[in-house]
Amino acid sequence: MTEFNTNGNPSPDYAAIKTKQNAAWGSGDYSKIGVKLQIVGETLAEAIDLPFGAKVLDVAAGNGNVSLALARRDYQVTSTDYVAELLERGRNRAKAEDLELDFQVADAEALPFEDESFDGVASTFGVMFTPNQEQSATELMRVCKPGGRIAMANWTPEGFIGQLFKILGQFVPPPAGVQSPARWGTESWLSEVFGSQAADISITPKIFQLRFADAKSFVDTFRAIYGPVHKAFLALDPAKQGALEAEMIALIKRFNTSTDGTALVAAEYLEVVIEKK
Repeated sequence: MTEFNTNGNPSPDYAAIKTKQNAAWGSGDYSKIGVKLQIVGETLAEAIDLPFGAKVLDVAAGNGNVSLALARRDYQVTSTDYVAELLERGRNRAKAEDLELDFQVADAEALPFEDESFDGVASTFGVMFTPNQEQSATELMRVCKPGGRIAMANWTPEGFIGQLFKILGQFVPPPAGVQSPARWGTESWLSEVFGSQAADISITPKIFQLRFADAKSFVDTFRAIYGPVHKAFLALDPAKQGALEAEMIALIKRFNTSTDGTALVAAEYLEVVIEKK
């Protein structure tokens, strides 16, 4: 039986979408991209600014950038993701640093925790990719204690990664009814979904620099190990693969700030800290 939303349109099959997303993020080797973003986790762990020993949940943690950063600051950390392979990478990193964390497979749209279980909730470029965005936002708020904080790093729609996903969507359209993940990188949407339960919302635009030898090696790396790009190329015939590569190279050149022939791409994101009422 087909379900319909309040607008009378067919509702997305979120379970099927998440199965495909799981396969996409589990393909390639996202952890090799993830470790490049470690500084984002460190700055977010500073921004959440909770009392010593606070309980913090990392949602859609990937290979654990912010999880590890939080554990280094002596928070009690639970690191969650729905891709078990990525959690295993985080577990190995924690073991190498002798850090104590709890790792648990979990769906960001149905977190397996009681209401108001955590002093803080964090996510770096993770929860923004959930298909049912309003539901995952509700879950972040639900598990956070009153007076606690939700801290996120989210790519903006105008920035490099937001524009990259726009290009991917032109070649491999997203399922009907699923909104762009870059909504999480807009002040208006964050205020809309979190504002009624927030005592304060602090939003700081930031830049992460992606560094590669040149535009072609940038594309080759993302094609090989960054799940969504990897899967997009696999879904296309050779001619369209060539067209996608050309579009990506043009995008890289548009955002490239290097003057020495290498690729130094400024990728904008929002650092968001929400204090729950």
